[in-house]
Amino acid sequence: MAQRNFLSRLGDELRYSLDNLTETVGDLAVPTVRLGVTGLSRAGKTVFITALIHNLVNGGRLPMLDASAEGRIARAALEPQPDDDVPRFDVEAHVETLLTERLWPQSTRRISELRLTIEFESASLLSRTLGRGRLHLDIVDYPGEWLLDLPLLEKDFRSFCEEALLRARDPARADIAAPFLAALAAADANAEAVEPTARLLASRYTDYLGACRADERALSMLPPGRFLMPGDLEGSPALTFAPLDPATLEGSPRPGSLAAMMERRFEAYKKHIVRPFFRDHFARLDRQIVLVDALNALNAGPAALRDLEAALAEILAAFRPGRVSRLFSIFTRRIDRILFAATKADHLHRADHDRLEAILKRTVARAIERAEYSGADVDALALAAIRATREASVTHDGETMPAILGTPLPGERVNGDTYDGNTEIALFPGDLPDDPEEVFAGSEARNPPVRFVRFRPPALQTTAEGATLSLPHIRLDRALQFLIGDHLA
Repeated sequence: MAQRNFLSRLGDELRYSLDNLTETVGDLAVPTVRLGVTGLSRAGKTVFITALIHNLVNGGRLPMLDASAEGRIARAALEPQPDDDVPRFDVEAHVETLLTERLWPQSTRRISELRLTIEFESASLLSRTLGRGRLHLDIVDYPGEWLLDLPLLEKDFRSFCEEALLRARDPARADIAAPFLAALAAADANAEAVEPTARLLASRYTDYLGACRADERALSMLPPGRFLMPGDLEGSPALTFAPLDPATLEGSPRPGSLAAMMERRFEAYKKHIVRPFFRDHFARLDRQIVLVDALNALNAGPAALRDLEAALAEILAAFRPGRVSRLFSIFTRRIDRILFAATKADHLHRADHDRLEAILKRTVARAIERAEYSGADVDALALAAIRATREASVTHDGETMPAILGTPLPGERVNGDTYDGNTEIALFPGDLPDDPEEVFAGSEARNPPVRFVRFRPPALQTTAEGATLSLPHIRLDRALQFLIGDHLA
């Protein structure tokens, strides 16, 4: 098994080098940056990419992006993407949903891609004399749950079972894992393999993972990721397996047994699903942003935060961070800049943005340390790719408090009232603690630190001259400066 995995990795590395050499030759005319955009479910990947494109194409206010603030971006336009076999990110439909219907677009459920070409004037006088610069920004959007599968490439079936069962029996999960654990206890790993038993175990395990992801739990460690996003693979043998009790897996499984079937399907999952994703997409990235719905985890409690911390550390373990010399960059790619971003900062008053950022940095501390050790630049910030609220002050019982103004989505409930999607409200969202350790060590039964309400996207404002402004945001420009600012210098 170990020798076969080694040969597979060696073959993959040779293919990466050949693919990268081909792409490098193509980049001689116009440099290309491949930006990976990911995040666990409902972190705001689709909204981030749509806001990025809309602001760059329409000349949005981006004061922290140096090239924009200095008036050096001449034009940004969409062009045909380089990979014809990858679905296109449907930015036009997402913009229509946001601006016309004032609803949030559908979440990411598969990989997609988009190319934005930016024409700019260099900040260097010498470079300006050589003409206007161009940069291809290839944006690769993919579900963060798929990242949690990449560490499986280095694990055998027994290791997967040990880790999965340890999580399932954790007090934070034991109640929702009970139906799966009961089905597992009734199954005999050494008995003859029959499809109904495999399907029952896989179904119960998938139901358990789905319950973990629900808002009231907001748990993040949910491999295998494709179980929750199967697409056209739903029902295939590669997605019809489940962890077994490690105590029943001593030595090689008996041919024809349930254990042998599950092990074979686990290996097929890695071979036919995980490895192609890594080889064809993930290994080709230059920059990466990981979007994090920290507010949802905060509301779910310390167990959800600790689970999120573990998931983000596992995600970073799958990256290929670091720097390579210009010569060796012809043969291999490394992710040299990684940004962690806590989304939905507009659900808090600006006084809490730095506290949200501090909580995020505490959550990803282990991941950041690992990436920085490899030589990658890493940053963390709080942002709202599209700002759905405004700030205000409200007076209650003679006390003035900071508040946010926004229009709740249809059906949202606040203090027992259900809103129709047309009524704007003022809300005091609560305060985050100054010390981020408090939210990790707090009681599971405590009240949530912030009130989480889903607001409608904003109606675009117009200037006195009648010009429509671009989508408002919080720190989207700072994120862009970190991710691509050096290429626009």
